[in-house]
Amino acid sequence: MILVADSGSTKTDWRLINDKTEVLACSTMGFNPYFVDTAVVLKELSASILEGKKEEVEQVFFYGAGCSSTEKQEFLAAIFAQFFTNANIIVDHDLLAAARAVCKNEPGLVAILGTGANTCLYNGTDITHNIPALGYVLGDEGGGVHLGKLFIKKLLHGQLSNSVAADFKHTFPELNLNTILDKVYKQALPNRFLAGFAQFILKYENEAEINAIIQQSFHEFFKQYIVLYPNYQQHPLHIVGSIGFHFQQHIVLAAKEYGVSIGKVIQQPINELVDFHLRY
Repeated sequence: MILVADSGSTKTDWRLINDKTEVLACSTMGFNPYFVDTAVVLKELSASILEGKKEEVEQVFFYGAGCSSTEKQEFLAAIFAQFFTNANIIVDHDLLAAARAVCKNEPGLVAILGTGANTCLYNGTDITHNIPALGYVLGDEGGGVHLGKLFIKKLLHGQLSNSVAADFKHTFPELNLNTILDKVYKQALPNRFLAGFAQFILKYENEAEINAIIQQSFHEFFKQYIVLYPNYQQHPLHIVGSIGFHFQQHIVLAAKEYGVSIGKVIQQPINELVDFHLRY
């Protein structure tokens, strides 16, 4: 049996495949190697329905956030080998998972637009170029955290309409200047907090002031990442992630100004990733 996994920092989607038929689908916590240790991973796997199938697994393809370096790949592979004792383990980056999901064996530009943002140029087999994403403080333009930062700054500076500001207060009654600054500068996971406003932003996407914020974020995404790739206009841009999926009409508009065509846009890569491993 083949086990395919796509992992973010929050959740991992698992698919167990036998003879081109999906046997099992489940989820566990995310296994970002920067945030988990051996005990946590083994405990989570043992508590999942994978416990009853682990002896049957012959090959594990695990793609995860935080798995871009050989060191982190080997760290997780060693842990998985303790659980899937009969399996060959391959750990790789979630960016490669996105590329394989949307491009299969064709070349293209690929972007992950979720909480953060990451991009690459894929030649149909490997990632050949990657402009560093730099994280939510220095980068992530086009991701939910960047949209949230732009929105919150306008809100706190009183630059949004009374109707939008009033609805924000109604939707998030616990938030004010002090609580927002506390969550951003003192509490854990400020990137997720800021990205959490994406749904509210989407609600007002047709309001001129909010539309301007959305367009600013995606124009920055193209300027800071996409146009830096060689021959970028010769490749379709494929997108994976919840922000890319729900804001795709705005991305299409921005892309036109840079001469970029949009290819496949999917919210989650796991099903297309399974298809890749079955076909190739």
